[in-house]
Amino acid sequence: MSLQPFTIVTGKAAPMLAANIDTDVIMPKQFLKGIDRNGLDRGLFFDLRFLPSGELNPAFVLNQPGWQGASFMVVGPNFGCGSSREHAVWGLKQMGIRALIGSSFAGIFYDNCQRNGVLLITLEEAVLQHLGRTVSQPDQAQISVDLEGQMIRLEGGQAIPFQIDALRKTALLLGLDAIGTTLQRREQIKAFEREHLAANPWLN
Repeated sequence: MSLQPFTIVTGKAAPMLAANIDTDVIMPKQFLKGIDRNGLDRGLFFDLRFLPSGELNPAFVLNQPGWQGASFMVVGPNFGCGSSREHAVWGLKQMGIRALIGSSFAGIFYDNCQRNGVLLITLEEAVLQHLGRTVSQPDQAQISVDLEGQMIRLEGGQAIPFQIDALRKTALLLGLDAIGTTLQRREQIKAFEREHLAANPWLN
């Protein structure tokens, strides 16, 4: 499957710095019943985004004018813990979230993001808290994430470097999922198959 490549993305970054936000909060269970991925943006953070009346909750950060339409979220430690539901990542994508910036992420959630083209950036806690305080000011919430240069650029010119695994970086830059990444080596795979069958002809 082809994914949207991630090169340099500029947009608002919404702060959500509470620890241990789990996948039940990100995508509640009632939105797991569909037979396809449609409408998962409605379910994203449903119990936080909406009041019992069904109206938008004006206190929730993604509903506030300064962060509406955010491309990024600056999140607290252990974000994405809990169950392994991939729907959480699909909902984030449908809401337009291209990257999450935090100090730590749950392992399965991390892998689900990678498979679906959502960039996860891990920063030292002190650096993350500084970034969180910065983007908590609506007039400073616009940032740029340069994946090739591995840099977050803030309003006013400050730059924050980050590290990322080389294979994950390449897949995101090229918009490749796991199958697409494997097919980058198709000629090596074919060569191995030919050599293996030549050495073991009874397998034919």
